[in-house]
Amino acid sequence: MKFEIERDVFLKILQRAQGVVEKRNTMPILANILITAKRGKIEVMATDLEVSIKDQCDAVVAKEGNITINARKLFEIIKEAPEDKIDISAEGSGKIIIKSGKAKFNIVGLPVDEFPSFPAYDEGELFRIAPDVLKDMIEKTVFAASTDETRYNINGVFVEKDGANIRMVATDGHRLALIERSSEWPKLDKGVILPRKGILELKKFLESGEGAISLAFTVNNMIVKKDGTIVVIRLIDGEFPDYKQVIPKGNDKKIGLERIDLLSSLKRVSLLSMEKGRGVKFGISKGKLELSSSNPDVGEAREEINVDYKNDEMDVGFNATYMMEALGVIDADKVVIELKDRESPAILKSATAAGYLYVVMPMRI
Repeated sequence: MKFEIERDVFLKILQRAQGVVEKRNTMPILANILITAKRGKIEVMATDLEVSIKDQCDAVVAKEGNITINARKLFEIIKEAPEDKIDISAEGSGKIIIKSGKAKFNIVGLPVDEFPSFPAYDEGELFRIAPDVLKDMIEKTVFAASTDETRYNINGVFVEKDGANIRMVATDGHRLALIERSSEWPKLDKGVILPRKGILELKKFLESGEGAISLAFTVNNMIVKKDGTIVVIRLIDGEFPDYKQVIPKGNDKKIGLERIDLLSSLKRVSLLSMEKGRGVKFGISKGKLELSSSNPDVGEAREEINVDYKNDEMDVGFNATYMMEALGVIDADKVVIELKDRESPAILKSATAAGYLYVVMPMRI
């Protein structure tokens, strides 16, 4: 195999592959990418068996063929290459030669036949969707997904179609984020769970410039295509909890307030909260919310903000980080916190727009 390629073009493709490549080296081949050169193009594939990406770009191909090469090392070499032109060649021995200007690198690859095959899908099943809607739904849910890999069924985002609406839900057992939007969507017979890593890679993919997005679902995978790039995310095989049972009913105590006031105040008061739990007390009374935190080793903080509240006085504690993450993604000037009592879950949502809610468990402080 032998081809010549522009450094910046190659670097962009290699950059996308970095997030997918297996970091823990459970299988040495997963630290590599597969490069195939044919008919004036190169195709680059990376996978960790959960997320797979296939990219392509133009190149001057002198000899067709394929190689596998360490993804991180290749990225670092191309990033520091002294010239705009990169020459890559390989012989049957597995030795790969990279040249740029007067710089030359010899790297040993792994056998191509060890590299996993790219998941199969039907191009005709791909369905065009609005990328902005998908990006917004991911941003408003993925942060609430569990990072505990032993709880695999909540280690991702649940997606389901309900009539003309698409719903995404994420939870880690302490909080839950739910968003529902009206959107054209590919066929989806039942709800699926997308792994957290796959969703985060998809989010980066959606942020990488303009372009139409096409989606499809198979029995095991979600396929996303944009221009010449294809991302395949393997679905989590498990049952997502009945999230509707988690959403509280009868939360009749409502606090209306400015979103930025609450977010800014929480940032300041939480500076002196305990590291574990990041607990902040909400002291609620008519027209006033007092936030306070205390840490025996550091000190205490207290701040008062004006709110719209007409019910009885009440104290309740929340994890400040959980609250701030939700406040950071809500697109509204005013928000509402709905409470029942100090031991029941609270609901946080926009005061003006429907379709998004956040449930957070209280904590003892």
